[in-house]
Amino acid sequence: MLFLLDSHCDAPLMLAKGADFGRRVEQGFTPGRFPITHVDFQRMKKGGVNGSFFAIYTSCALTPDQATRRAFELISRVYDAVEQNPDQVAFATTPAQARRNAHNGLISIFMGMENGAPIQKDLSMLRMFRRLGITYMTLTHARSNEICDSCTSPEPRWGGLSPFGREVVEEMNRIGMMIDVSHISDDSFWDVLRYSKAPVVATHSCCRALSDHPRNMTDEMIVALAEKGGVIQVNFYPSFLDTTYAVKASALIDAQEDMQDVWLKDPSDPAVQEKMRAAVEALKAIPRPSYKRIVDHIDHVVKLVGVKHVGLGSDFDGIEVCPEGLDDISRMQKIIIELRKRGYSEYEIRHIAGGNFLRVMEQVQRLPE
Repeated sequence: MLFLLDSHCDAPLMLAKGADFGRRVEQGFTPGRFPITHVDFQRMKKGGVNGSFFAIYTSCALTPDQATRRAFELISRVYDAVEQNPDQVAFATTPAQARRNAHNGLISIFMGMENGAPIQKDLSMLRMFRRLGITYMTLTHARSNEICDSCTSPEPRWGGLSPFGREVVEEMNRIGMMIDVSHISDDSFWDVLRYSKAPVVATHSCCRALSDHPRNMTDEMIVALAEKGGVIQVNFYPSFLDTTYAVKASALIDAQEDMQDVWLKDPSDPAVQEKMRAAVEALKAIPRPSYKRIVDHIDHVVKLVGVKHVGLGSDFDGIEVCPEGLDDISRMQKIIIELRKRGYSEYEIRHIAGGNFLRVMEQVQRLPE
């Protein structure tokens, strides 16, 4: 059975803004609509998606207490959405549960934590989030934290993992929680591989050889990740897929992000609505790389390390724009079709679509035994 899995989706941010995933979330600029929307349960079903990791994301701008509160808020929103739509979705914390949900016609909702700040340098908090259903943790985000350095920090703080970060890696191994190396610095990545006893994952990253961005992984990193049994899940963000696009769109992306902050404060103001619309349309006017570029990155990983170390991690609802032809999660089958066109067998596609990530998840969860 092909189990189509998205290993990283920022849908909880939309839930926190008031989106109702039980029905189609509409794009728009008036109250009750959203300037950017990629995911809801109906579109997940249309896209043939069997499971998705909803990311509990906290900004590095938050204080530790604010980050913890925000994490609990987002987890609460996910619980509400799942409980309110039992005919469409169900929680999963293990591959076995996910396969059982698929057999029963339900989409599996997993949770991962993006940024370790909410654990507040306290391993008991890490364990509590694990009990609440968090099955992986991205160690940091856009800035260095108490755990490790970020790939986009202006200056390294630790030169890799902090002393506490090594404790976090050890404890995550012990409790069967996957370690996500997306967003962390190269030095942090090598430290994680050195100290982790379990395979690790990059839940939403691309190949630096195809697009030179610090968020992407070098060939050397991908090979080392695979040698440890891990998997890289290709991100759909055009700026990570294609360097030329990233250069052209950078200023407009910043402008749209700034405008969205204004819109969120008062979406009922017609002048603000029009400015938000203009910011979105200006960014969309920049030619985007095709969704086929996602498969280019998959091809690159396969050539490096084989078909058992790559998958899909969209970053939907956390990115300002999607690749051409893949504007939301309802279009996910286009990737499967493109893989077939390029000669991948059904066996290989099952691995890429979700089998690889679920395999690593099983290995990590078996380790504590």
